[in-house]
Amino acid sequence: MSPRSRRHGIPRLRLLVTMLVAVTLGTAACGSGGAYPDTQLPTATTSSAAQGSTAPAAPAACTNATQSYAPLAGLPQPGALTGTMKAIRDRGYLSAGVSADSLLLGSRNPLTGQIEGFDIDIVHAIAGAILGDPAKVQLVVIQSGGRIPALQNKSVDVVVRNMTMTCARWDQIAFSAEYYHSGLKVLVRKGEKQQTLAELKGKKVCAPNGTSTMDKVKSVTGVVAVPAATHTGCLVLFQQGKVDAIAGDDTVLAGLAAQDPYASVPATSPETAEPYGVGVNKEQTDLVRFVNTLLDQMKADGRWKAIYDRWFAARLGPAPAPPASVYGRA
Repeated sequence: MSPRSRRHGIPRLRLLVTMLVAVTLGTAACGSGGAYPDTQLPTATTSSAAQGSTAPAAPAACTNATQSYAPLAGLPQPGALTGTMKAIRDRGYLSAGVSADSLLLGSRNPLTGQIEGFDIDIVHAIAGAILGDPAKVQLVVIQSGGRIPALQNKSVDVVVRNMTMTCARWDQIAFSAEYYHSGLKVLVRKGEKQQTLAELKGKKVCAPNGTSTMDKVKSVTGVVAVPAATHTGCLVLFQQGKVDAIAGDDTVLAGLAAQDPYASVPATSPETAEPYGVGVNKEQTDLVRFVNTLLDQMKADGRWKAIYDRWFAARLGPAPAPPASVYGRA
């Protein structure tokens, strides 16, 4: 066997087997051993509007997708909560839609069985502010395409799953202020000279269905868009040689590159701006304001930086300044 065969054969097979196991673990509907197990969300595509409810009044035109509702004057104590937060407190746990296969953001630790990452730490912070205990969470594993339906159907209280804030999505759900600023890049094989979407014309580029990333890939003339259910699914196709590259946020691709020694994320400028917001049901603006109050505190007191350092510093470099909160949405 030639050196090239040894390098790309057996190691890739082992990586592929590992990733297939990870996909199975990441999406299984099994408990994590705690009082509030993570669950697999059934496929749900019917919104309340589709069920015949009265449509809300048309909102003002969206000109800035990062603009959210103003925060509260301060965080109320758990015993003084009202509205959506009181309902969550009375239930006893916060339900959050998350990823279980996005390393660094939200993925299942194979040693502990727990889902962990930057997004998951944000979930625990919200739970702590509402319930007085950050462990009182139910993590609901959803795919990218299920994020908005899960909020519309109130299957979860929040979605914290690297979701880009867009004006189109504001028509369907509400967002917190921006909690992380990412950017779209591509993952390619080491040594690949074509390092941007524009340079990958004629190549097969994978992205998950139902994402703004897939929309961007489809918009580039000459690029062959290949869908997958998740970015982990894209990595499997990449390792099988069925796609030439993977498009995604730099945070997601950093996690993928950590799992494949033959993959690389070129040090190019991001092709798009991808502001992440906590997704909330459109009717629950009181919860949005509460989360915004918490996020502002975390950005100011060092908790945001600590979470960044824990998950991203080794892969993405020193922590930037937290994204500025933009308010004024009526």
